[in-house]
Amino acid sequence: MKKILNPVLGILTGVVNILIGSCGGIVAVEALKLRGTDQTKSHATAIAIILPLTIISAVGYLIKGQVRLSDSFVFLIPGLVGSAIGSFLLPKIPKNVLSKVFSIFIIYAGIRMLMK
Repeated sequence: MKKILNPVLGILTGVVNILIGSCGGIVAVEALKLRGTDQTKSHATAIAIILPLTIISAVGYLIKGQVRLSDSFVFLIPGLVGSAIGSFLLPKIPKNVLSKVFSIFIIYAGIRMLMK
């Protein structure tokens, strides 16, 4: 079953990542947890999975002229700083707290999307 499930979840991660915009990470985290990876390692590993997928997505959007680079630069440096802080904090946050924060963020984002 895993021989079929792993590629299906990988494809789903890629499709969701490009259609919804990095939400493939959510799929990747859950897929990794299904495989028995703990919460912290699932988040860290999902980032490694999403990086190449996001690069491919970004190149596709750039080619189609759907990216305003001036908008992206506003968030790039602060985002890099935030990433460094997050990678330092990730191993220090208890797994149950990380799971709850992640869930609350997803619920909040979902409600915002439904209200539009």
